[in-house]
Amino acid sequence: MKHDFTNDISCYLARLQATIGKLDKNEINTFINLLIEARDQDRQIFIRGNGGSAATASHYCCDFNKGASYGYDKRFKFICLNDNVAGMMAYANDVSYDDVFVEQLKNFYQNGDVVIGISGSGNSKNVLKAIEYANANGLTIGLTGFDGGKLRQMAKYSVNMNIDDMQISEDLHMMLDHLSMKVITNNMISETLAKAE
Repeated sequence: MKHDFTNDISCYLARLQATIGKLDKNEINTFINLLIEARDQDRQIFIRGNGGSAATASHYCCDFNKGASYGYDKRFKFICLNDNVAGMMAYANDVSYDDVFVEQLKNFYQNGDVVIGISGSGNSKNVLKAIEYANANGLTIGLTGFDGGKLRQMAKYSVNMNIDDMQISEDLHMMLDHLSMKVITNNMISETLAKAE
């Protein structure tokens, strides 16, 4: 027996569309400019998250290290702190799961690097601990949902998907990745064409 889920589908899409309409375009514009500035200054960009946000963090690395870098003189240096599973599990087992990101940062972080934390709730302890570490000497960005939690308060910059729904928050974090990549690559194409004229 087939079920009719069209009403549920419509409700989800309506909530998604309504949240997109309420996004702060100035927050997004600042986020994009911070990424460009990091690229132009040859800074590393560390990104991480838990659960679905870990997959999102990996996707950002793919899109910026290849999609927004291949064929260009200036390249992004995204590093995903949740991609080394063995390293994460070693810290989780021997130290604490709260330290799986901050301890990796201590190996690679240089003053001025960008640290992006993704947390739907804004309250993931391991994300917050890395933000706290980086706040002293770098640029921190929180990508959040709900009311932004502690991450929105701690990070120097923030893009908040202001909805009490984890899945839609995560949808929009992924959309921000593609939107930012598209805006940046379109801008680079325009600049290249202008120079050629």
